[in-house]
Amino acid sequence: MRLLILGGTIFVGRHLTQAALEAGHDVTLFNRGQTNPELFPEVERIEGDRHRDLGRLKDYTWDAVLDTCGYTPEAVGSAAATLSGRCRHYTLISTLSVYQDSSQPGLTEESAVGQLPAGAKHEVNGETYGPLKALAEQAARLHFDGEVLVLRPGLIVGPYDPTERFTYWPRRLARHGEVLAPGEPERRVQYIDVRDLAAWTLTMVESGKSGTFNVTGPKQPLSMATFLAECAQAVDAEPAFTWVPERFLVEAGVAPFTGLPLWLPQELNGLLEVKVDKAFAAGLTCRSPAETAADTYAWDQQRGGPIHRGPGIDPARELALLQAWHAKNAS
Repeated sequence: MRLLILGGTIFVGRHLTQAALEAGHDVTLFNRGQTNPELFPEVERIEGDRHRDLGRLKDYTWDAVLDTCGYTPEAVGSAAATLSGRCRHYTLISTLSVYQDSSQPGLTEESAVGQLPAGAKHEVNGETYGPLKALAEQAARLHFDGEVLVLRPGLIVGPYDPTERFTYWPRRLARHGEVLAPGEPERRVQYIDVRDLAAWTLTMVESGKSGTFNVTGPKQPLSMATFLAECAQAVDAEPAFTWVPERFLVEAGVAPFTGLPLWLPQELNGLLEVKVDKAFAAGLTCRSPAETAADTYAWDQQRGGPIHRGPGIDPARELALLQAWHAKNAS
């Protein structure tokens, strides 16, 4: 197939491009050429900014387009309108953050999505990210005269993750010692390895599938305790876990998800307990937590650098929290 990838060199786009090339597809990248420009020298490139240079795509045709970097309805609508008639199939990488009520487990593709307040500006921030993605989904369907596939991943993890929200755990567990584990051991967690997302996305595009899919995993429920145990095994560590209640963490000012990745208070944990039956019925598969952790840790070690970077708590903060928790229990 002739594939156009909007983006294609950062994390999800990078893995999609790699998987597409390995599958023998003819790939064109459209991006600004500013991030990882040395990657994929063999592919055709059209350099430009999607907000003002889409006209550079009008002399080409492709079988399908994969949009990895559309965050507003204006950006996605413009791309979909430009490519309508030039592609048969449009894939938009959206997000589980589109859902209006993240407190309830069991969200399905039919659950209500968030809406922006009347008159709100279309500027992407923590409050508007989800509703803007929901509007972007609508824009793709409205402006593209062909099949539209909307994928709503949860937390995307794995090698080359610029957010490092998952990387914290294998890196931390490899240091051994007493580890602060957040919340309840049996609390559900969900995420998707970027390589599993990329492989399944390509399969869906190759088959011409359309519709909307929650894309996270694993297929069977995964507890935080099992996840951490598999991560520890992957990095050959035997840590001592101290489970600290979420109320204590919230009162201590630990930020959900960024302060301790994969931890959300109960009132938000619906985003880690969504329904994924539809995607798995369509062939999605997920590798084990141990494999994802081992590969992510290997990539992280190859980079070198400090033992703490990005999301998560630094060693001094973790030690202080553990000491405070033990002191509270002893009193």
